[in-house]
Amino acid sequence: MFSKEESRALRELFWTSFGKSFPKKWLLYKTGIKGVAFKFYFDTKKAIVSLDIEGGLEHRITYFERLESLKNILIRDYNPEIIYEDCFILPNGKEISRIYVEQDQLCIHNKNTWQDAMLFLKEQMEKMEDFFDTYKEVIHPE
Repeated sequence: MFSKEESRALRELFWTSFGKSFPKKWLLYKTGIKGVAFKFYFDTKKAIVSLDIEGGLEHRITYFERLESLKNILIRDYNPEIIYEDCFILPNGKEISRIYVEQDQLCIHNKNTWQDAMLFLKEQMEKMEDFFDTYKEVIHPE
């Protein structure tokens, strides 16, 4: 069991190491679409790469439906493990829509899993960003 300070220090060390290992300008919040952002997540059980859609229900429905129309392409050409959830509840209780991929049995408190987590995060984010860049005109035709 780790104290809050030890856990915070490990998380900070992981993300610093990740940034040094893969010094790339990730798209993340710079999608050009308000309320649509890519996210990295890594905790004591799993690592996740997601495309989150936040905002009002109408906004979420619009963008989720556009992304859902591309689901077969995303699964076939980019990632067969992708998960679509039109209603995803964050730990803080906020409701969003999320398209994501996760890998279990990784732990941010266990440095022995860090290399696998870093590779997973890098590879999956590259796939998601590539998909987004290719189909941005469909996702955001305005």
